[in-house]
Amino acid sequence: MPNPLTSLARLVRPREAKHSRVAPVIALHMQGRAVWTPRDYAPLAEEGYQRNAIAYRCVRMIAEAAASVPWLLYDGARELSEHPLLRLIESPNRGQAGAELFETWYSYLQVAGNAYLELVEVDGAPRELYALRPDRMKAVPGRAGWPEAYEYSVNGRSVTIPCGERSPVLHMRLFHPSDDHYGLSPLEAAAYAIDIHNAAGAWNKALLDNAARPSGALVYKGGEAGANLTEDQFERLKRELAENYQGAANAGRPLLLEGGLDWQSMGLSPKDMDFIEAKRTAAREIALAFGVPPMLLGIPGDNTYSNYREANRAFWRGTVLPLVGRSARALTHWLAPRYEGKLRLWYDADQVEALAADRDALWARVGAADFLSDEEKREAVGYGKVKASST
Repeated sequence: MPNPLTSLARLVRPREAKHSRVAPVIALHMQGRAVWTPRDYAPLAEEGYQRNAIAYRCVRMIAEAAASVPWLLYDGARELSEHPLLRLIESPNRGQAGAELFETWYSYLQVAGNAYLELVEVDGAPRELYALRPDRMKAVPGRAGWPEAYEYSVNGRSVTIPCGERSPVLHMRLFHPSDDHYGLSPLEAAAYAIDIHNAAGAWNKALLDNAARPSGALVYKGGEAGANLTEDQFERLKRELAENYQGAANAGRPLLLEGGLDWQSMGLSPKDMDFIEAKRTAAREIALAFGVPPMLLGIPGDNTYSNYREANRAFWRGTVLPLVGRSARALTHWLAPRYEGKLRLWYDADQVEALAADRDALWARVGAADFLSDEEKREAVGYGKVKASST
């Protein structure tokens, strides 16, 4: 016979809340404190995106390609052609179209490793979407150690945005092996290669500014041992060299020396320095970090793919579509509970021109499969069943 006191104790015992076993440990060292991104976003964006043509082009290619992919919406197995969620994604706010919003969002993800979307609701219904700058956002961990709110700061003013099951902010981040709250940017992974590429460009610019010639020395051979140029003579010589012999316009201009001066070349040959090959290697490493085939960027010396079409197909299959698919799952998890039905967002790969060859090959294989019925063939290529006639 069960003990009545034991049964009573079970009734009055507070319900246990499920939580991570490691959460108290995380919360112990960061509870209540805002956790800023561990890297400085501004220099990373300036050096990696604004001053490096390879990284800039990689970010633009990924963001523009991903934002151009059309969205599909399903309710269970049924595809929907009209729905408030589709209209929200196609026209997220008054200042941006859907492709422009998602291009900004994907660009932030590539540059910072983090991307944030804010949802504006009116009377409980989703109305607008906005992309937020990641450098202005910081996570505020709660008692469990995970973010319970975000703080968005501009010009010394901050607004706190709560987290939860119906959080107005979606935070998508790339995997970071040593950070609990922020993602790892491809720019940061390629930082050394970007520095090398930028330094090689600065070297070439300085070389052009100095008439595109290796540096050397003007040696003064005076009549007396140990004699030197006077200060006026030295300054005049420097001024004449800067005005008459530096810059692309003066490239190849003969150097006229007065008595007592002799030119001795001291520069290293391009073969010794090999800056061009170092720059190309750095460019390939930057492209590798972003998942863009170097052939698409016009980088010579990379013959991984037999032709441009194959490289473009690999770019879409290996970089763009996985990114769009990840975004579709994140948006479904975030937005679908605000609507009725079992909604699921996905992308329409059939509308991607770069994958037309793959689509044609699939249709040819399915069309030649005589053992499949017409309905099975439609399902195999992604189309639903034919609706029965009402007559």
